[in-house]
Amino acid sequence: MSYAFSPSSSVAEGLSLLSVIVPVYNEAATLEIVLKRVLSLPLANLEVVVVDDGSTDGSSAIIADAARADQRIRVICLEINAGKTAAVNRGVAIASGQVIIIQDADLEYNPSEIPNLVAPILQGEADVVYGSRFLGRSTRGPWPLRHYWGNRLITLLSNRLTRWRISDVETCYKAFRAPVLKELDLTSRRFGMEIEITALASMTTARFIESPISYSPRSKANGKKIRFTDGLWAIYYIVYYNAVACWLSRTRQYVTSVNAALSELPVDSDQAAMIAAELGEVR
Repeated sequence: MSYAFSPSSSVAEGLSLLSVIVPVYNEAATLEIVLKRVLSLPLANLEVVVVDDGSTDGSSAIIADAARADQRIRVICLEINAGKTAAVNRGVAIASGQVIIIQDADLEYNPSEIPNLVAPILQGEADVVYGSRFLGRSTRGPWPLRHYWGNRLITLLSNRLTRWRISDVETCYKAFRAPVLKELDLTSRRFGMEIEITALASMTTARFIESPISYSPRSKANGKKIRFTDGLWAIYYIVYYNAVACWLSRTRQYVTSVNAALSELPVDSDQAAMIAAELGEVR
């Protein structure tokens, strides 16, 4: 079971420009800092959808306090831990933004880089933007070799079966024009969403680019939750979503719906210029 609540504000009325989905599972040590940084982004029409995925470490209290203090926060609480994919799926379902981005609740990814990632979408230059940890920005701290090379291998395999050429398929920072995610009902588990979203979205006409980001890797001792078995599942999901799911009627319907939605989006050069000014030409 789960429950959700949101404030009676312009965000709740569906007027937000950007929705930031924050899945949370036992991140009490970093969650408050992450939320403060997200809420300080230079964007007026912002909503933050926090999904508490059955936390037991005090994260729930931090989320509740933050939501009472800032009406831009919307909260979903899952009573039992269901995994990141399920948490993101629930968050996307209630997100109202024209653009949606995913932000982990740890400090591996710096929320100050979100404007760089969403700017190409808001300005009409792309429909999907991935933040890549391999494109030149700094990495602060040691990156466990098994995670580094595991990601490299998984990305290579993914690229062999999709039309996108990606340097970092497992990155948390993925930004989307809303229909690309809203039309998708995720069926994978745990961290499988990274592969599932990439495989299915790449079947659409969505325009894709990557943007460099910085990264502060953490160890298992510091709360890293990904396991060796998640890597094995990623390989399975690469094959399944690219070679099997592509033939399913729900996949064909998803592709058709997204392509139709993207083709109907107006190109407003004045709005693009205004957004560029608001973001302070951060790119």
